[in-house]
Amino acid sequence: MIEPFDDSYFMKKALQEAEAAFEKGEIPVGAVITIDNRIIARGHNLTETLTDVTAHAEMQAITAAANFLGGKYLQKCTLYVTLEPCQMCAGALYWSQISKIVYGARDVERGCINLKTKLHPKTKIEGGIMADEASALMKLFFVEKRNLN
Repeated sequence: MIEPFDDSYFMKKALQEAEAAFEKGEIPVGAVITIDNRIIARGHNLTETLTDVTAHAEMQAITAAANFLGGKYLQKCTLYVTLEPCQMCAGALYWSQISKIVYGARDVERGCINLKTKLHPKTKIEGGIMADEASALMKLFFVEKRNLN
């Protein structure tokens, strides 16, 4: 039986958030947080819009999810994000005690894996879900940005 709410389904929702960031001239990273196959939070990069270096997609989604749940811990929640979390976001995810992180494309320079950022011991991480689509959007953004300068 095909599960209608699988990782690809939710990553498509995160990609929609990344496209919203792209349209605003933000680096196209999008995120959604789920619990029991239900989206409870969405976010996309807003660092330029808010002139705030901490306004990453994951940070926006973490705050929205905590507000929705009425508490700071995101146990039993899954984060779907189009790009591997950076060190800052991984740190926030550590403190949120999120159960699972699913990312699309790797960020080999600034991502939490190569930087060896610790996640909460109970947090599972899985990558490569719709990585090609996430990477293509990121590449398109930077090609367009270079052509404008």
